[in-house]
Amino acid sequence: MTQEITVQGTVAEGFEPVREEFAAFVSGERQDYEGQLCAYVHGRRVVDLWAGAGATGDSLYAVYSATKGAAHLVAALLVQDGTLELDRKVTYYWPEFAAEGKGALTLRDLLAHRAGLVGTDTGFSLAELADDRMIAERLADQRPFWRPGTAFGYHALVIGALTGEVVRRATGRTLQEVYEERVRAPHGLDLYLGLPAAHEPRFRPVRPMLPTPEQRARLDAAPTGPHTLTSIAFNRHGTDPTDLESLPNERLIRAQGPASVGGIGSARGLAAMYAATISEVDGRTPLLKEDTLAEFGQIHSVGYDLVARAHKSFGLGFQATADTWHPFLGATTIGHSGANGVQSFADPHAGIAYAYTRRRFAFPGGAAPENDRLAATIQQAALSAP
Repeated sequence: MTQEITVQGTVAEGFEPVREEFAAFVSGERQDYEGQLCAYVHGRRVVDLWAGAGATGDSLYAVYSATKGAAHLVAALLVQDGTLELDRKVTYYWPEFAAEGKGALTLRDLLAHRAGLVGTDTGFSLAELADDRMIAERLADQRPFWRPGTAFGYHALVIGALTGEVVRRATGRTLQEVYEERVRAPHGLDLYLGLPAAHEPRFRPVRPMLPTPEQRARLDAAPTGPHTLTSIAFNRHGTDPTDLESLPNERLIRAQGPASVGGIGSARGLAAMYAATISEVDGRTPLLKEDTLAEFGQIHSVGYDLVARAHKSFGLGFQATADTWHPFLGATTIGHSGANGVQSFADPHAGIAYAYTRRRFAFPGGAAPENDRLAATIQQAALSAP
């Protein structure tokens, strides 16, 4: 006899359908399912749910590329301050970047995944992937895989390091340090770019994907040549190929918090970050002004992604979430998904900040399919609220 997975936590009045939708979803999942769902509306937490035998609201999970949202919130804050200028050449901050024909690239194009630097010819070691400065040093000498600025492709494992090196050159501080000082600590966020050892007991290691036979057939049919742009971008081509599913289970990755994929947090932490970005929370003014939000949320790259080999769209560092994932959201929504099924975003028009985490790697990677149902139900409840 199987035991029903219990949904725990709270919802605000009017958001009861969200609990029902979450419960309906988890009832069809494996018995070892763990996940969290959290949402704010206009700065007020209205959904705080979790499910699974080992899960709590305070459990910490790998958030994979949702880390990029935190990284590029830092970039947005520095642009808002005037410390960074989007239309300056990257070499203004980082002269060594000019090697191999990259000297004309602007910071704007870099943030929009247009640099052509998705990886290196020979790949990265685990130690390099954990260290953004080492990634940046390698990429400064790398010849781009397409002419910079002429096309775009997802810089999956390196965009945070590229952004981070510009941040370090401009401020003298690492991106992780700026995030800690200006975002995480002041707002008490359970979202870390460098997980302190004291919080290790709360971390729930990633469980691998368990595809059905039909899903396995789809995965096996995907192009896997070692020298494709996709393989290079996900570091599958070198002598130390990356197993993405197990990457955050390495303490080195969690401890150093590389800004592309190394974030560790909870749905509460992700949702609170996006709520603080767009709304007044606990009397604090929003982190980003309306014009900064508009700039970073405006689509800069759209169409055929050379790495994903599919239609994608990006703002500046953030995914264009309404186009890429959830078309029912406002056009100016900013956010970022994670490869294990995590989703997180802020819809400034509706005032919604949303986050979903899960422990087991979801098929087929990126925002797990259940996010459509969950996010849509939250939006409907928010729009119906008095």
